[in-house]
Amino acid sequence: MQLTYRGITYEYTPPTVEETEGTLSGRYRGLDWQFCNVQKQPVQQTNVELKYRGVSYNPAETVAVNAPEEKARYRMMKRDRRVQKRQRSMLSRLAGEVGLGLAF
Repeated sequence: MQLTYRGITYEYTPPTVEETEGTLSGRYRGLDWQFCNVQKQPVQQTNVELKYRGVSYNPAETVAVNAPEEKARYRMMKRDRRVQKRQRSMLSRLAGEVGLGLAF
């Protein structure tokens, strides 16, 4: 199927989904219905070279962000933010008790 988005045409092939007939069925507003169970969830992978603000990137390559070094860095930064937030809270409470009226 050929589609167009913002003047650019591209070929689209919808994913095929295998399903089995379900055992539950019923009637709703005069129409018969039956559940269908999907055997495997479709996962769409893109092979398009994307650009954001002039920088090319591939979404498949950005999955490697969960490397152990990145996780450790994220945890350290999150811990530092929590410590800074707690320190600001304690300083503002102390300033209120002393009567300085400062906001941190």
